[in-house]
Amino acid sequence: MISALFDNLKLAFGTFVAHPLRTMLTLLGIVIGVATVMTMMALLEGLRVKVNKDFSQLGANVFRIDKWPQGFRFGGGGIDWNKISRRKSLTVADKRAIAEQCPSVLRTAASSWQPGQKVRTANSETQPSVFIIGATVEYPETSGITVASGRMFNDTEELDGRRVAVLGPDVADKLFPSLDPIGQEVRLRNRPYTVVGIMERRGKLMGMFNLDNQVLVPMSTFLSQYGKRRGVSVSIEAIDRDHLEKAMEEATRVMRQRREVPPMDENDFETSTNESMAKSLNDLSNVVTAATFGVCILSLIVGGIGILNIMLVSVTERTREIGIRKALGAKKNRILMQFATEAVVLSLVGGVIGIAIGFGLAFLGRWTFGLYTSVPVWSVVLSLGMSSGVGLVFGIYPAARAAKLDPIEAMRAE
Repeated sequence: MISALFDNLKLAFGTFVAHPLRTMLTLLGIVIGVATVMTMMALLEGLRVKVNKDFSQLGANVFRIDKWPQGFRFGGGGIDWNKISRRKSLTVADKRAIAEQCPSVLRTAASSWQPGQKVRTANSETQPSVFIIGATVEYPETSGITVASGRMFNDTEELDGRRVAVLGPDVADKLFPSLDPIGQEVRLRNRPYTVVGIMERRGKLMGMFNLDNQVLVPMSTFLSQYGKRRGVSVSIEAIDRDHLEKAMEEATRVMRQRREVPPMDENDFETSTNESMAKSLNDLSNVVTAATFGVCILSLIVGGIGILNIMLVSVTERTREIGIRKALGAKKNRILMQFATEAVVLSLVGGVIGIAIGFGLAFLGRWTFGLYTSVPVWSVVLSLGMSSGVGLVFGIYPAARAAKLDPIEAMRAE
């Protein structure tokens, strides 16, 4: 049995070497399908790992209350966005009420954003891509932020509306490449701010949102400059993980009372945990994975049809050879296994080439574009299984046709 298998493999590779161009053209569909599977799985797995890591750093016992739903939803997710837009915005007073009335809450923070801003000094300026974040002093503890040098602004500075700022490391590197930023002056909308701290580098959230391209300013200062009627997002940290659900219940009760929501009506605000947002992104990843498999299966089917065609041509070309082998005593099963082995090996070679290309593209994406990629072992096994399965399925008919040839008629063939 082992000897027969080695003979079949030797015959298969001999056939491939004899017709290299035809073999490579036949492999093309398999290679494209497997390479696509590998590349997409590396991107999606890398995104999933990065998302879970990023959100875990924000704290397992932290949740948020917002006016707008958080996370990704397809086709609007059945949400009446016009209705949501009519909701009242959250305020800093809501943040204080939750802190005062919820025993299971350790701390609360309020924040608001102004994206797409420039930050200037007398000698340089950033691109108009900086996020200006107005925040209360508790914001770093509820958002996974650490001040690497200098300090966070304090309660007095927030209450007085002082123009002080904590820079993200990318902003600091751009504006002060050769100076200590602490104590220097930056300008936001032509208003001077004194730099009091620099945030620790955190990289990109989900590989897309740059957490280092931010500037924190006191909430009162932010509202006076960017609009006093702006809504805020409230971040809430429970005493510990075990008190998370209790803290969410208490905060929900306080918010319903403050917003005078009738007992039987749904909340007119959104509550989300870091885990729920990570789950939402993982659900998105699963949908994209399913769609990717659909496209890749079509590519593999095209490759399988190519294998079917080439094997039929091979059987026709080698009719006389098959007749001689059968005349010398080769059984139907031996002929069947010979051609089935050729089909499976052909598709496996395409699978291996596709896996190598997929690995290369994943590495290239990480090295060139800074994408977070991770090739899961299961995708390699699945790709090999799919490619060999395609070869087996589409190689059975040509192999069976070769096995059924009459030896005398086959030997007469030219």
